[in-house]
Amino acid sequence: MPTLFTRIIDGDIPGTFVWSDDLCVGFMSIAPLSPGHTLIVPRREVDHWLDLTSEELTHVTGVSQTVGRAIQSAFDPVKVGMMIAGLEVPHVHIHVVAIKTEADLDFANADTSAALEDIANAADRIRQQLVAMGMSEVFG
Repeated sequence: MPTLFTRIIDGDIPGTFVWSDDLCVGFMSIAPLSPGHTLIVPRREVDHWLDLTSEELTHVTGVSQTVGRAIQSAFDPVKVGMMIAGLEVPHVHIHVVAIKTEADLDFANADTSAALEDIANAADRIRQQLVAMGMSEVFG
């Protein structure tokens, strides 16, 4: 059975995408820790990041860095955090999150009732920054 993230990648479940290429996608979290919280997910279903190929790991971390730079420009946080947890969905995903303190990475603080309009607006801000960085081709 496909994972939740594979179903989003395949279009069976809606997602708000900011990145799409041959190896991975980036879409907005529906329970963001802060505005712009993005998940970078390899297209291939892999449960543990240690099982990614070197190429996949290098690629998803590079995309995470690029999207992180867009988040930095769009939201001007103190830092942009990057985290792999992988306990809820058995499909590797990197959280890229605008943060002010380490507490901003606590999933107990996730906005589980975030408005879809706010998520879409945050995605638009990230996409605008990616375009400014010359990355307009990554939207799929």
